[in-house]
Amino acid sequence: MPRPAKGARLWLRKERIDKRTGKRIANAAWFILDGGEHIPTGCAAGEIEQAEKRLKEYIAEKYRPERRERDIERIDIADVLSIYDDDTRQRQANLRTFDQRLSRLAEWWGGKMLSDVTGESCRAYVEHRRAVELQRRATAKHRPKGTPTAPTAGGARRDLEDLRAAINHHAKQGLHRGVVKVALPEKGTARDRWLTRDEAARLLWVCWRAREEQRRHRGPDAGKVLPTDKRPLRHVARFILLGLYTGSRAAALAAASPSRAVGRSYVDLDRGIFYRLAEGKKATNKRQPPVPIPPHLLAHMRRWQAKGIAGEYFVQWNGKPVISVKTAFGTAVDKAGLDGNVTPHTLRHTAATWLMQNGVPIWTAAGFLGMSPEMVERTYGHHHPDYLAEAVRGFKPKKSA
Repeated sequence: MPRPAKGARLWLRKERIDKRTGKRIANAAWFILDGGEHIPTGCAAGEIEQAEKRLKEYIAEKYRPERRERDIERIDIADVLSIYDDDTRQRQANLRTFDQRLSRLAEWWGGKMLSDVTGESCRAYVEHRRAVELQRRATAKHRPKGTPTAPTAGGARRDLEDLRAAINHHAKQGLHRGVVKVALPEKGTARDRWLTRDEAARLLWVCWRAREEQRRHRGPDAGKVLPTDKRPLRHVARFILLGLYTGSRAAALAAASPSRAVGRSYVDLDRGIFYRLAEGKKATNKRQPPVPIPPHLLAHMRRWQAKGIAGEYFVQWNGKPVISVKTAFGTAVDKAGLDGNVTPHTLRHTAATWLMQNGVPIWTAAGFLGMSPEMVERTYGHHHPDYLAEAVRGFKPKKSA
């Protein structure tokens, strides 16, 4: 049975001596040994660090995706994703979620050729994502109340949008011949879940009052689960207030900070302006224009800073910024007994809905929320008191002459 290949590695060739004359004809040197080939590094025996660097460069070059035009039957989708990652990652607004999507795509599509991208294979990927999500929910310790039983195709659609972008980028670079079409599942219906003011008040009250519970292991209360003095959801209360009264996206809320720094969304407490686009981040289609902070929220934020509640960020947990509040937010939703699929993004829907219900002009609301007027009218316009008002007035009987 043949031995398994060891892969590329460094090999030190000893100095070579002419047996007849006794003279040295070659110094000791490092070579890269790969599948029987001896590739010189140009490094002497004492230059081990330089030799290791050459080995690293060799391996990187060996596995670098080919950048030349080829037929789609010969191009691995993993290479297409790798090139897209290399060329576009600096333009991505959220590298963490970008990497997660590419990782999922590479895991399933890697080893398949571009010619394997068909409507059937795309639908198979959607079903694969559904199965993975069902398994995750079955083993999850916490599942927010109102989460739909059957996973939607939204996550798979977002992944496939990246696959489509990667293939289009590959084609624009002139790296493949042939047309490759990615079949996307239909978009789901827009969420219409928003919070009434009573629901928002319940959610805030729960976050403010909730106390951590721990099982006592000694003393007269041993074995009992009793509340402690810790308030584990108060940072979520601040997150909710910011979301309800600025209508900002979750990433901007988590990055909100009273001080300027790269990666932070600066809050000017003197002028009352929230610069939602984090410093150092490029603007994307998901617009995040600066927004004036409503007076009652601004008063809260100034108080949080004065009392030291807000440190480097307004939403902190144990003195550190939070990356995501999904789990804690889900706990709060359950404790408040809210029905429906209430998520952190529901706060943005709620802000938009309240603006419409209060009769704010669509153009004004769109500027505040960072949406297009068309989006506001299409998604939230039916909440406006003037919605189809002229049509209603058309049924009013005319006065007889």
